[in-house]
Amino acid sequence: MSDFSKLFEQMLEQSHAMAKAFNPALESFQVSGFDKLIPTMPKNFMDMMWGNAFNKDGLDAKTRLLIVVAGLTVLGAHAEPQFKATVRHALEAGATQQEVTEVIYQMAMLGGIPAMSHALRQAQDVFKETEEDNA
Repeated sequence: MSDFSKLFEQMLEQSHAMAKAFNPALESFQVSGFDKLIPTMPKNFMDMMWGNAFNKDGLDAKTRLLIVVAGLTVLGAHAEPQFKATVRHALEAGATQQEVTEVIYQMAMLGGIPAMSHALRQAQDVFKETEEDNA
């Protein structure tokens, strides 16, 4: 085991011990469903935060969020709560389900088919939840 691997192992052990010291329940905390606790921001707030507030001629919130969907897809969409929240925010900012899906499909060229498939499953979950909420 390399020195870096040993250091990384120590850091992981310390973080687990720290989480357990703060709250014993954190030791077995699962993030599944955590994304549902994060509210979807209104489009005008997202435009202010990520859109045209600092660069009025720059990218709008929808485009910026689609770029984030692309980046998270290429990384394998492993951060499920963040990925699902970003898809929800992109939809709220005006992206269509087709646009989100096209972005994810395009990332197969960079992140591979498994990353694309994982991201599509998560996006479909969000689409289904959004449709159920709007029904």
